[in-house]
Amino acid sequence: MSILQKRLDLRVSAFALALILTGCEQANTYVAPPPPKVTIAQPLIKEVTEALEFTGTTVASAQVEVRARVPGVLQSMHFQPGINVNEGDLLFVIDPQEYEADLQAAEAELASAQADFERAATEYQRAQKLFKKKAGSEMEVVKWRGEQALARAAIQGANAKIERAKLNLGYTQIKAPLKGRIGRNRVDIGNLVGEGEATVLTDITHYDPMYAYFNLNELDLLRVMTIYRAQVKEKELDPTQDTDAKADIKVYLGLADEEGFPHAGVLDFAESALDPNTGTIQLRGSFDNAKFPPVLYPGLFARIRLPIAKRPDMPLVSERAIGSDQSGRYVLVVNQDNTVEKRNIKQGQIVDGMRVIEEGVRRDDWVVVGGIQRARTGMTVAPEKTNMDSFTTSTQLAGAEKTQAEVAAGSDKPVGKPSDDTESAPSGQAEKP
Repeated sequence: MSILQKRLDLRVSAFALALILTGCEQANTYVAPPPPKVTIAQPLIKEVTEALEFTGTTVASAQVEVRARVPGVLQSMHFQPGINVNEGDLLFVIDPQEYEADLQAAEAELASAQADFERAATEYQRAQKLFKKKAGSEMEVVKWRGEQALARAAIQGANAKIERAKLNLGYTQIKAPLKGRIGRNRVDIGNLVGEGEATVLTDITHYDPMYAYFNLNELDLLRVMTIYRAQVKEKELDPTQDTDAKADIKVYLGLADEEGFPHAGVLDFAESALDPNTGTIQLRGSFDNAKFPPVLYPGLFARIRLPIAKRPDMPLVSERAIGSDQSGRYVLVVNQDNTVEKRNIKQGQIVDGMRVIEEGVRRDDWVVVGGIQRARTGMTVAPEKTNMDSFTTSTQLAGAEKTQAEVAAGSDKPVGKPSDDTESAPSGQAEKP
């Protein structure tokens, strides 16, 4: 290696060492991270209907078992299981021959009793005439008077047998006792029914109206009674004569797969006393169910909502803004200095997917609804404002429907086709200019 090359390497090494020493002399400075971004919104202020919510069970307004009232062989069936029938429709026929014969025998017995009565009446009159002329004995008069009375009683007995025979003959035609949906036949044609017991043949369920039974505790009952007394006074009802339904206390029902309480009805019955074992009282709501197939079926689990008061200017916030810890439920609020504050709250009911806040939030507060996990009490944040109304169920459903409509409209557009004056060249040949 030449002397010139060695000098050049020494100069490069010295320059690099100077750079390293200069960097080591500079002090490290901490740069604070930017404040976390959160989304905030003011509470939605609206009038809220305060309501009590319960769970209950739907029950048919009427349900009967159709039974055989006379013994006999089931001769025919005149319905299809599962259809709607009207009151008086013919359902089954039991072999009527035996009962037709009974009716004929009763009628013959009546004819015989009438003939005996006529003969006794004639003989009685003849005996009276002879006795008056002193040509007959008093014994004959007494005898035929008794025979006439016996014949009269026999006529009454024969008439009663005819009525019973007609009833039994009528029971061979089994008709629908009410309007409703009929179930399956429990007994097949050709079987002996009604022997020793009134055999169940089928059942009929009346769906309109549909009832829903639910239970109230003592405190809720007192609030409902206040509403009832107000309705009675307003409508000038007589509680001793008018039914509970005339008070027109509204009640709403929702099924397990339904949003909210879409079925409206009225409170139409309450038990006479609380159950001392449970401290509750049973109430009943009545709901229109005239559609076919019906919307409500007996035995369904039901959510019941009973409005009791209207409360104006109540704050509502999204459920996503509510947290919980050992102190209870809370929301995070951003103040004028963009500092996070914790507010303990008292929750109310849910309205349109939003939670009513009874205490803890004012109408001008900015509640954290997005980025909640990044926010801590006392922390400075970078808030971005939004509208609380965008979190309501109705708004979100409307947005989803709009998106679906746009997607459907886009899928209906025709796919573009190549121009008619442009044709692809045959394979292996060049396109013409």
